[in-house]
Amino acid sequence: MTQIDYKPIDAAIKSASEPFRRLTDEVHKVLVGQENMWRHMLIGILSNGHVLLEGVPGLAKTLTVSCLARGIDTGFRRLQFTPDLLPADLIGTMIYQPQTGEFKVKKGPIFSNIILADEINRAPAKVQSALLEAMQERQVTIGDTTHALPDPFLVLATQNPIEQEGTYPLPEAQVDRFMLKVTVTYPTREQERKILDRMARTNPDTSIKPVLSTSDLVKARQAIDDIYIDDKIKDYIVNLVFATRDPGAMNLDLKELIQYGASPRATLMLTLGAKANAFLAGRGFVTPQDVKDLAPAVMRHRIIISYEAEAEEQTSDDIIKTILDHVPVP
Repeated sequence: MTQIDYKPIDAAIKSASEPFRRLTDEVHKVLVGQENMWRHMLIGILSNGHVLLEGVPGLAKTLTVSCLARGIDTGFRRLQFTPDLLPADLIGTMIYQPQTGEFKVKKGPIFSNIILADEINRAPAKVQSALLEAMQERQVTIGDTTHALPDPFLVLATQNPIEQEGTYPLPEAQVDRFMLKVTVTYPTREQERKILDRMARTNPDTSIKPVLSTSDLVKARQAIDDIYIDDKIKDYIVNLVFATRDPGAMNLDLKELIQYGASPRATLMLTLGAKANAFLAGRGFVTPQDVKDLAPAVMRHRIIISYEAEAEEQTSDDIIKTILDHVPVP
């Protein structure tokens, strides 16, 4: 058996991850708690994957995204999604120039690096389809011309799980385009006390200095590609995803609870996410715990539960927990 020398990889990881530690320190001058949300957002930007944040109002979702954008020396646009939004409001349109008799392209706000799609489920289906092309292909079509979006391009979307009036549920095809779906929870009592001290004023200080450049991000992504992942862990990832499609093969009694299992995109995203998790931990190799940490956020929106599961008050998170508890860990 070949012995892997991790020292050169670890050295590269330590160098490439330093700007992200500075970014975390800078953001936490404003942000209190929400470590899980913040870590998953970093994993999304490191893995070149979009992130969907779901939580009730007031949990600092929008604040965290804007802090991330301001901490990186790159473009940022906040888009407030509303029921009357049109695709042209997002991607742009063709404007007639009477002086020349020609049409000129006016690019929309989607042409930026980090996009905050606030309350994404308030936009109608036509807007969702326009955003889908941008998220998957990193390009948009205006008229008969296709325009590439800037690199990096990342969509960080928020949605409110409790208010359904005037909302349009995201199509399954679009939900699958999000690498991660992060459930944002309430802060602890101690964290909320700290929030009070820091933010309970008429003009709280939310200034963030840019401490990370685009070149730092490119270097980090190259380092992540070099992180070692053992064949046994690759098999473990495939087993977890296959357990959502054929639970009986893993001796799991879940078939009646799952209508559709996770897509192959889940396998790819779980692998990339595990590598990014190892990167943030300063390691040059992936452990099974990296996979376990990312599995809920990668798979919760890719498993479609059955009516039987709803009747038994079982969620996709409950199913994922059962799978993680029973699939053998290498």
